[in-house]
Amino acid sequence: MKRARIEVDGEVYAGEYRDGVVETEAGDFVVGEDGSLAPPCEPSALYCVGRNFAETLDQMEYDVPDQPAFFIKPPASIVPHEEPIPYPTFSDEVTYAGELCAVIDERCHDIEASEAPDVIRGYTIMNDVDALDQPGRTARKAFDGSGPLGPWIETDLDPHGIDMHTEISGERRQEANTELMLFDPYEIVSFLSERFTFRPGDVIAFGSPANPGVIEPGDTVEITYEGVGTLRNEVAPPEQ
Repeated sequence: MKRARIEVDGEVYAGEYRDGVVETEAGDFVVGEDGSLAPPCEPSALYCVGRNFAETLDQMEYDVPDQPAFFIKPPASIVPHEEPIPYPTFSDEVTYAGELCAVIDERCHDIEASEAPDVIRGYTIMNDVDALDQPGRTARKAFDGSGPLGPWIETDLDPHGIDMHTEISGERRQEANTELMLFDPYEIVSFLSERFTFRPGDVIAFGSPANPGVIEPGDTVEITYEGVGTLRNEVAPPEQ
């Protein structure tokens, strides 16, 4: 099942997404006619794992980590599906990363990997926008608009063995399978839960394969994960 949120006349409604329609308790809303898709959840934080694909380590000349390396994006980083990504005014080297994400369904802390499926609401997609020329991970990755998220949450999904690809203005730039992850998604949820108390709606991003090239204003970024869908955003010029 696909769970989506749609904004209609300033109000956000949640329900099941089917063939371009969000079916809610308040009625059925047609995406693009009645309103646009809102972010699929309201996280208190987005917990993001990096360096989780071997080819990414090779590209960036990193050593294989002993444990997941992570950083945090704030809610202000979120951009919904089909909304423009504002190109940051402070950077001249911006890249992308197509990532599968789990959305947490209940408050939890310090869970075992075997318990992870029980606390996950479903899966969505994030674009880890990165200002490569900035110093430190927070400056590079935690700014406004750095976390496009959506389009919805797929509740019936096994995150293992999923094909993905990313296209920039029609050019395929990424192609991989989640079996190539160094750390298993459930292990990552368990690892992070030992350090943080998760709240409903929190997002855990599992990392991205190598991401050759940068994005520029006018580019369209389309990230597809098999069984989930496609997150699509255009890159807008810097906001002055």
